[in-house]
Amino acid sequence: MATMIFVNLPVKDLNRSIDFFTGIGFACNAQFTDEKAACIVVSETIYVMLLTAPFFKTFTNKELADATSVTETIVCLSADSREQVDELVDKAMAAGASPSNEASDQGFMYYRSFQDPDGHMWEVMWMDPAAVQAQQAAAETTTA
Repeated sequence: MATMIFVNLPVKDLNRSIDFFTGIGFACNAQFTDEKAACIVVSETIYVMLLTAPFFKTFTNKELADATSVTETIVCLSADSREQVDELVDKAMAAGASPSNEASDQGFMYYRSFQDPDGHMWEVMWMDPAAVQAQQAAAETTTA
């Protein structure tokens, strides 16, 4: 079985967050969704658990970060192409995301970022596998 990841994020308005993530094309798994939490399906192995702040607080003794003023984490998703990066980030912006950093195009890697309605930072990136393999081969040649 493949390793799965469940990213848990505190949210201020659960319904707004569900609308945002379904608006950018992710599914909401109703089986694991109630008035305190929602399970957003990103892929077969990646899930985002949106937890109301009071419910999230039951899982930690630490204070919750206000993602609108501090960075707690950056969630990065891979895409199959540069066009797919643009498509997902454009959908996020249309669904209510805020801009984060400028797009970065390094030739072999391209990424864009946004902040969801609660201020959590997201990046979507594409990397050219052939360019990465060529860089690895070049590095091996210089160390041999």
